[in-house]
Amino acid sequence: MTRLETLKTNLVAQFGESINCTEALGELTLQVPVEKWIDTCRTLRDQPQLAFATCIDLCGVDYSGWGAPTYPEASKQFPQRFAVVVHLLSIDHNWRLRLRTWLPDEDFPMVASLIDIWPSVNWYEREAFDLYGIVFEGHPDLRRILTDYGFIGHPFRKDFPISGNVEMRYDTEQKRVVYQPVTIEPREVTPRIVREEGYGIER
Repeated sequence: MTRLETLKTNLVAQFGESINCTEALGELTLQVPVEKWIDTCRTLRDQPQLAFATCIDLCGVDYSGWGAPTYPEASKQFPQRFAVVVHLLSIDHNWRLRLRTWLPDEDFPMVASLIDIWPSVNWYEREAFDLYGIVFEGHPDLRRILTDYGFIGHPFRKDFPISGNVEMRYDTEQKRVVYQPVTIEPREVTPRIVREEGYGIER
């Protein structure tokens, strides 16, 4: 039995046959309902046969428009717009697991903070809050971490304008930084592909 098969067997033994666990490209992804988020994560950490003592990453995902324009129907396969994904590592067993939960409220996406289970998620959760607007209930210091204090919106959301809402510049007369409406006109750029005649043909 491979390490991945052993991990999947241990997950089924712990959570039951009904778990939503998929394998792709040599990796396992476990999907968890948002109401079981904390309990599942604590079990993954504390059970010796799983022993996921380390959370190496946490991020938000906006699935709206996923696959467009190539596959415009692709986003319909996802139950919600926003999700939170964590990547876990078990040093004892030398295996990894991806864990995902879907957030039910698109207007106010919220999930319980994992900071009491894996303190390393502190800045990761702040980043997901800053860039996606995902609220982590119970986080002790949930504030922006990458954008400015007066920043409007969440720049990794698919509906955020590419040019932003405001721009910042230094005003020599006022001798300070000022904010003003964006002066860049939004436009769509279509890349030109330049190829030599006979490109790729062996001679």
